[in-house]
Amino acid sequence: MRLGVLDVGSNTVHLLAVDAHRGARPLPAHSYKTELRLAELLDPEGAIGPDGVDRLVATVADALQAAEDKGCEDVLPFATSAVREAVNAEQVLARVKSETGVDLEVLTGEQEARLTFLAARRWFGWSAGKLLVLDIGGGSLEIAYGIDEEPDAAVSLPLGAGRLTAGWLPGDPPDPIDVKALRRHVRARIARTVGEFARFGSPDHVVATSKTFKQLARLAGAARSGEGLYVQRDLSRSALEEWVPKLATMNAVQRAELPGVSEGRSAQLLAGALVAEGAMDLFGVETLEVCPWALREGVILRRLDQLAP
Repeated sequence: MRLGVLDVGSNTVHLLAVDAHRGARPLPAHSYKTELRLAELLDPEGAIGPDGVDRLVATVADALQAAEDKGCEDVLPFATSAVREAVNAEQVLARVKSETGVDLEVLTGEQEARLTFLAARRWFGWSAGKLLVLDIGGGSLEIAYGIDEEPDAAVSLPLGAGRLTAGWLPGDPPDPIDVKALRRHVRARIARTVGEFARFGSPDHVVATSKTFKQLARLAGAARSGEGLYVQRDLSRSALEEWVPKLATMNAVQRAELPGVSEGRSAQLLAGALVAEGAMDLFGVETLEVCPWALREGVILRRLDQLAP
């Protein structure tokens, strides 16, 4: 069957159509993506403004049409931190449903972490042993750890690259004082969670997902996306520590000229790098591997698991 997964994230609205059946790996068939940056459209009270809601409704309608055009039998729609934390989330969800018919499921941060962990586990398999999975989104950082398909520990922190850029780094390039303050904030928040994971022992394999980690790995010399899914892509903490001060002196235009960095994400890259560096340092990670699968694949895999044999 052809399934569509509609991800209303903090940065983008992304429809991924896949050909899948129970027991098989999902094969991507079509991708439709629009950058909305909902995390940056919140007003001072924490609500998604009228223009943001209008754009969200229109984008969901377009994605639904794309799913129909590509023959999706079913669409799995969900929203993450930007919608979850908006003070007018109920009104936004009601309007999306009334005007498009799409009933967005709002995932909790822990659900995000658990579904992303499932995707990483299926990608790397049982031989990877105990996994530590890190995922930096636009609105939040998810961390999960475990040896099975359900993690033993999973947390979500409000440390997304878009959220932190909007709230902490107003300058372009940013003020060094602001960078230092954000670095301190990020590390303090992550440090509070380290103990929850330390009691399970050291992981056998550390994995990262998300566009932020893919771009940072590319900067550090990892293979281009055009070389395929199955090329191993690693990111070392030492390489990241070399890049963070360089990124801090650049403006968004200069970052967009770096290999693998998209124009739409360049403004957020420094904040994402500070989160990645803090997480790797505080969890004692020297090197991690980038996983091609993440939350969307986790949602699809969970749905396939629920289908009758």
